[in-house]
Amino acid sequence: MTLDDFVLVLRDSLGLPVTAEVVREDFDQVPGWDSVHLLALVTVLERETGRQVSLPDALEARTLKDIYDLAVVG
Repeated sequence: MTLDDFVLVLRDSLGLPVTAEVVREDFDQVPGWDSVHLLALVTVLERETGRQVSLPDALEARTLKDIYDLAVVG
């Protein structure tokens, strides 16, 4: 999964109007973001990547890019 694929997941699965630039901003700068999105995103990423995402690590993330790195980069 590329970063562009990740952005599409955010748009299509979570309905967030984000761009590749927005994923690098703090969560409080992401339009429409709330904590419920985090749980949904982790679930979607686990399904899409086939990899388990550590929820404690995800809770420490400051940006969507951090979540991408956890789920995809490892």
